[in-house]
Amino acid sequence: MPAAPRRSVEYTRAAIIAFEDIIACEEAHMPTGPARPPIAFIGSLSADEEQAWLDALRRAMPQERLLPAAAIADNHEVELAIVANPDPAVVRRFDRLKWMQSLWAGVERLVAEPAFDGLPLVRMVDPELARTMAEAVLAWTLYLHRDMPAYLAQQRATQWLQLPYVPPSRRRVGLLGLGVLGVAAARRLGDAGFPVLGWSRTPKRLGDLGSVTTFSGSEGLMAMVSRTDILVCLLPLTDQTRHLVDEALLQAMPAHACLINFGRGPVVNLPDLVAALSARGLKHAVLD
Repeated sequence: MPAAPRRSVEYTRAAIIAFEDIIACEEAHMPTGPARPPIAFIGSLSADEEQAWLDALRRAMPQERLLPAAAIADNHEVELAIVANPDPAVVRRFDRLKWMQSLWAGVERLVAEPAFDGLPLVRMVDPELARTMAEAVLAWTLYLHRDMPAYLAQQRATQWLQLPYVPPSRRRVGLLGLGVLGVAAARRLGDAGFPVLGWSRTPKRLGDLGSVTTFSGSEGLMAMVSRTDILVCLLPLTDQTRHLVDEALLQAMPAHACLINFGRGPVVNLPDLVAALSARGLKHAVLD
């Protein structure tokens, strides 16, 4: 499986600036000096990764007391938290939170917690994350487009057979999700010569990406996948997207189409995917 684009501390400048703006808004309501409440850093990271984040954030916000959750003596004094894929049980210990800033784009574990209903939760939208995701989408689309799985199978069998070349203009790529990541991926795919289709739950205008054929709603979903050769999923996990890629959707795709899932795993119904691959209705799947 391909590795997901990594979030480097160098990629967080936009998120740090945004969080500084949040802090500025809160300062009028917070005491100054030694009694200033700490900001909790809560995440499921290695010790080295956590320290790297703490160092970068402290450099950007030297006036703040930013502490890892385990180092905070009184959880009740914490009103702001920076989180990175945290264990919801740890977050629940801070029962007076007014704001959470997530360093990760995926926040479904937090959204699913009834205890956090009404608590402002801000996700990071990082231009570098969009760029690296679009790069990964293009790389794995080209991997499937140029029949690399078939050539790898030939290599294992010590065979060599040149396969017919198909130009990008004859390979339609469909995107599930037209948010920041989907738009960035659509632009890279279009620049590479692929006809790009895109689906979202509600209609979207893509501005300068007028070459992208867009679809929306349940009828639009089936209409798009029925003409898609390589389907790329970039959807978050919600009640509406869980198992969206199921038996019916996979059967609606053209014979020998391929799937790339860079969205959350449960968006794809895994038993249905295995069945489609076993029946050779789906040619190949790339799962992150």
